[in-house]
Amino acid sequence: MTEQRRDPVSRATEVLLSPVLSSLVGLAGVVVPIAAWVSERTEVRNALLIAETAIVIALTATLLWLRKAHITLRRVNNLKRMDDARYYGLIRKHLENELVSDYSDIADGHMRVYASEVPQLSVLLVDTLTASASTPRHILAADLTTNPSLLTQRHDYLAANRRFIEGGGEIRRLFIAYRDDLVQERYATSLLELIDRHRDLGVTCGIAVRDRLRAEEAVDFIVFASAAVLVEEEQGDATYRRGRSSVYFKGVERWTRRFESAWGQGSGTGPRRLEKYEAAVRPMLGTDHWVQDRVDAVLDSF
Repeated sequence: MTEQRRDPVSRATEVLLSPVLSSLVGLAGVVVPIAAWVSERTEVRNALLIAETAIVIALTATLLWLRKAHITLRRVNNLKRMDDARYYGLIRKHLENELVSDYSDIADGHMRVYASEVPQLSVLLVDTLTASASTPRHILAADLTTNPSLLTQRHDYLAANRRFIEGGGEIRRLFIAYRDDLVQERYATSLLELIDRHRDLGVTCGIAVRDRLRAEEAVDFIVFASAAVLVEEEQGDATYRRGRSSVYFKGVERWTRRFESAWGQGSGTGPRRLEKYEAAVRPMLGTDHWVQDRVDAVLDSF
């Protein structure tokens, strides 16, 4: 099969980056001035000096052209400041190869992703944690669950969750819902279907009433070990044509404490709240006997 013809810019780039050409130009840059110094004939010396000037101009022009034609990525400001330097390095290396985001920020331990990049990055963060030695081996997820059916459509992310759990990891997911939603039969049906899906993966699930959480707790975020946190700032739609998130590789412990606070302790933990909610709601689903007062009483007991 004939090789595809490359465009002139690609061919020029290959030539300019050729090790052979670089070696020849470097050698000429050393030999020409030496020859000019030792030459006794004025006209020869002048010609060699002109050639040396031409070499310097050519090298400068080549450098400027390459800087314009190629992306230059910022280096890490201080790798030791990242909470988990090895995990951060794996993520950054992958992103530099894929070029899916703006790298002016990731050098500082923070990056932003938009629209369809968000679910892709979510999968990358889980899979990297699965493959790395980062500890603790857990993922803590707080989901602002306004549309439960939307979350069931993220198949790649759910598959990544399954791989992580099968590899010995633990996932705790807290579904945060408005009280007005939790008392609706249609919403309850959709939410419990979503919870069943996650339980099948091995996820420990809990719920929290959004109206009762502090503002800093009612946030959509995922903590990956002690290495990174993904904060969803604008929730995506079904096709993820919109949505905006940030990833932080520093200050992860603050988000872990925030999750633990919303998760609760003792008899008031997310899973215990979910048990009470399910005990009241599941028997009524699909029976045409939905009693909202019964659900209200359960929510009041949280």
